[in-house]
Amino acid sequence: MPRTHRSEPRHSAPTASSPLRRTLIGAVVLALLTAVAGLLAYITRAEPASSAEEPGPKPSAAASARPGSSAQPGSGVQGPPATNDPIAFGKAAAQAIWSYDTRSLSQPDHLAVLQRWMTNEAKYADWASVARQVPEPVLWDRLRDNQQQTVATVGEGHFPQTFKSALAADPGAITAAYVYAVTVSGRQAIAWAGAGAGAEARSMTLAVQCRPQQNCALAGVLPTVSP
Repeated sequence: MPRTHRSEPRHSAPTASSPLRRTLIGAVVLALLTAVAGLLAYITRAEPASSAEEPGPKPSAAASARPGSSAQPGSGVQGPPATNDPIAFGKAAAQAIWSYDTRSLSQPDHLAVLQRWMTNEAKYADWASVARQVPEPVLWDRLRDNQQQTVATVGEGHFPQTFKSALAADPGAITAAYVYAVTVSGRQAIAWAGAGAGAEARSMTLAVQCRPQQNCALAGVLPTVSP
């Protein structure tokens, strides 16, 4: 059976700005999710004056289309929806992260498609946490040799209970960045050449930014799932 990809976090050497991006986005959610131990690694600290914005994949033809409801060319991934509903956006973002087609896109092109979902506020964007959900280049090439593709279905999305409790206790805490924690569950169907197929349960907690009168955008993926 060809090797399939499981989306466990990978521990690669971070760039100078990567840990800081994770701490900044986590600090916003931490203010509302103080009971979630998985967010402790995201405690904010001062940003060095020399830090440069964390590089992401360069845009390509696969990522050049404007956001909308149509799939990106060759990717099978829908564009970010125009919505101000954090849960609806979180469910769509999880489906996009869990879906990929190695037959039609290179790994950098697939990342470029996902980057279009990200918030344009660099202070709150943890791109590295999203990129880690995608197979690394060497594994991607091996999966492409087997023509592997995945299609995700999302069953449910909700605000974690700790998030709701903390927000009820301090409704004004979210107004600094309007970043919401959204936990999503679903299944990832996997297929490859030779009629191979399988399916795996998936769940993740995403940080979703939804400012008033603006469409939601993805801020990052939290390191642990919050029930």
